[in-house]
Amino acid sequence: MNNPAPATSPSAARTLADPDTPFAVVDVHKMRRNIERLAARADRLEVALRPHVKTAKSLDVAALLRHGTPCPVTVSTLAEAEAFADGGYTDITYAVGIDPHKLPRVLKLLRRGVTLRILLDSTEQAEFVAQASRQAGLPIPAQIEIDCDGHRGGLKPDAPTLIEIGRSLHDAGCLDGVLTHAGESYFAYTGEEQRLAATNERDTAVAAAERLRAAGLPVATVSVGSTPTAHAAEDLTGVTELRAGNYVFFDLVMAGIGVCRIEDIALSVVVTVIGHRPEHGWIITDGGWMAMSRDRGTAVQAQDQGYGLVTDLDGTLIPDLVMTAASQEHGTLTTRDGAHLPDLPVGTRLRILPNHACATAAQHHGYHVIDSTRTTNTAPAIQDIWQRVNGW
Repeated sequence: MNNPAPATSPSAARTLADPDTPFAVVDVHKMRRNIERLAARADRLEVALRPHVKTAKSLDVAALLRHGTPCPVTVSTLAEAEAFADGGYTDITYAVGIDPHKLPRVLKLLRRGVTLRILLDSTEQAEFVAQASRQAGLPIPAQIEIDCDGHRGGLKPDAPTLIEIGRSLHDAGCLDGVLTHAGESYFAYTGEEQRLAATNERDTAVAAAERLRAAGLPVATVSVGSTPTAHAAEDLTGVTELRAGNYVFFDLVMAGIGVCRIEDIALSVVVTVIGHRPEHGWIITDGGWMAMSRDRGTAVQAQDQGYGLVTDLDGTLIPDLVMTAASQEHGTLTTRDGAHLPDLPVGTRLRILPNHACATAAQHHGYHVIDSTRTTNTAPAIQDIWQRVNGW
């Protein structure tokens, strides 16, 4: 379930100049600021915040969400649910459609006293969940996924099967509520577009809930959220909880649509220069797509950031330098518009800011933690190493 911890310990690796590259770095100062920003917004909107831990997949990161006290969380894998349950989290939503083979693990967590909500969007799923609940003598809390923008799964709020699914779940004591995710908000390029996406997300979820209630079915939970809409929502009347995950780290995709600034990005990957191809205008590093992922989410934005922007070891952007290509273990850095390459000798350490924090973090066993407010005359000091939960 958990991958092995990194070989380097904080005592052996004192600064970012010490561990073998590539490795992931989290700036705890920036991360705390990102966490506080959304928590304050949720408070203003008077809605519960249920962070999605799929981005960091780390109990250490989650401990900062509510000052060390376990809070309601959303997960994307049962491995996360199990690890967080082991860490004292008892209110968990598994926000990926359920299949029958996973129900024994779900029931095992429920028997431990964990409230684990599952997600579904079909009569077939509702039937096998209801049957499993009856056989186990234990209701499995289930939410009906609602499609608010055609991004992925879910039912439209006026779908003929919505009431049928709700009744099937209710009769087995399983109906918890509805959940939607505005995935297309990642392509909302202006603040107004993001506000409209947030309004649509809310209205769609509330409409589905009201339709179920009109049919005499109780709906306790109305859950909405994505990182763009969570930061754009102005009125969440009728919603009981707000979900978001990427916001703890942020990334270049979020910066590209204006949800955050580049200087808010808390995750980076340290790489080392291993070669030069001046005839091509290339600097070669030891950080390829195995370190950064293949995600090219900024390619559709006004400013394509390649595989990531480049900073020095202190986190200062190197103007016009971009990671424009990647093979498995090699990254290629070039300048925009053929500008002069900076002088970066073999052995120089750099940091790459990711396109998609979730995908880049998934390439690593854990995070080397720094605090950018603590300045020294050497490379940034490593405060700790935090492990991740990997696998499914």
